Amino acid sequence: MSLSILPVLAAAAAPDGPPAWLQFLPIVGMGLVLWFLFLRPQMAQQKAQKAKLAAIKKGDQVLTGGGLIAKVVKVEDDYLDLDLGPNVRVRALKSTITDIIPPVGAKPAND
Repeated sequence: MSLSILPVLAAAAAPDGPPAWLQFLPIVGMGLVLWFLFLRPQMAQQKAQKAKLAAIKKGDQVLTGGGLIAKVVKVEDDYLDLDLGPNVRVRALKSTITDIIPPVGAKPAND
């Protein structure tokens, strides 16, 4: 019984399957889907929040992260002095402001 190893080596060396880089294509596709569905919208939302915080001025009414509604008395680089009510003033970080409340008589943006 003589068994030759040459046909086995020839069959192993024959490139009749898909290229190796093709196996990574689904992973790259999932990465692109993740980028467009999750990361891009989140970055746009963060950019809009930064612009909103930069536009805060004296007299604006704001909503803090703790749910307090206050009027801005003084604006500094990183801090705001807020008036919560009669004789109640607090100092807050700008980054804790979640929203700017429009004035009562203002028209909605979609009208």
